[in-house]
Amino acid sequence: MTEAVLPLQSLCDLAVRAAREAGQFIQGTDRSQLQRQFKDTGSSAASQIVTDVDCESEALIRQRLQAASEQWDIAFVGEESSQTASGLTPERLLKPYHWCVDPLDGTLPFVEGKRGYAVSIALVDQSGAPLLGVVYDPVDSMLTHAITGEGAYLDGALFSRAKSESSSLMAFADASFASDKAYAETVGILNACAREFGLAGVEVLYGSGAVKNALQVLDCPAACYLKRPKPEDGGGSIWDFAATACIAAEAGAWVSDIHGRPLELNRPDSTFMNHKGVLYASNERIGQYLINSL
Repeated sequence: MTEAVLPLQSLCDLAVRAAREAGQFIQGTDRSQLQRQFKDTGSSAASQIVTDVDCESEALIRQRLQAASEQWDIAFVGEESSQTASGLTPERLLKPYHWCVDPLDGTLPFVEGKRGYAVSIALVDQSGAPLLGVVYDPVDSMLTHAITGEGAYLDGALFSRAKSESSSLMAFADASFASDKAYAETVGILNACAREFGLAGVEVLYGSGAVKNALQVLDCPAACYLKRPKPEDGGGSIWDFAATACIAAEAGAWVSDIHGRPLELNRPDSTFMNHKGVLYASNERIGQYLINSL
């Protein structure tokens, strides 16, 4: 019996509708009434804070994807419902595909009333390869999506790279980067990278979640976003990078772990990415330089 071909365009259209609806729900909430809690995950405030809006956004997305998930045997992995009972194998390891969803990436800037948050939905196969990625920015009502092998799109038009005219190496960073024990070493490497390519210097930009940090790399002629490996849990999770890994690759940017290999987006033993780190770069030259230097 021939295996049915997954209808990626239809599934992408479904994910686009779900992301828009979730983003509009997020943007319509009263942030003064948020119920905040802290999860025992990761090592930073940004990774630990969760609100009722995160949970309700995830429930909305899951409901919108449910029928297609049942029809095509797709597991669901969401940031707010990713816990697996002890001794049980995660469903994402048992099924051929899984949705990888961050219902509100950048919760910290969201609760602080700042920009830098987004809805992220990806479809990933069992090997960990992202098949499609959808990101919706509720602040600007901006939708970015990609299907592997078919290019990246912004609001329905083919994605156009490098909107910024900066002559510096733009380094997008999570809020925790400034307190990282490897901060000084990393900034030194970034400055060396800037000199190597004749750039004016390095400008480190903070304030966004992982999803927006990755996408902002695409707007610059010379930019990067990286997470160095570390022994403790953290470094972001698979749902922080699954959608943007597809989008960035289809837009012609560099995406890998810190050793230059594809991101493990279906890691068997954890959802964290701290084991090998994460690297996005605006082009292969910058990506390879950083891989060889970090």
